[in-house]
Amino acid sequence: MGRMRENPRYNVISMRISDEERDRLQAIMEATHKSVSDIMREAMELFSVQLEQTQSGDQKAA
Repeated sequence: MGRMRENPRYNVISMRISDEERDRLQAIMEATHKSVSDIMREAMELFSVQLEQTQSGDQKAA
C-alpha cells in the first residue's frame, strides 16, 4: 500500500518538445540534479511570480 501524501498529485500533463528543448532540459536536469517534474514546478512558480509583478505594476500605472 502506498504512502498517504499531504498534497497528492493526481493530474498528469504531457507536452511535445523539440530535440533542442529536450537537450536544454537534460542539461538543466544534470546541472541541478532535479527531475523534469521538479524543474517544471519551479518554472511555473517563477512564471507566476513574474506575472503577479507585471500585473501589480500595471495596476500602479493606471
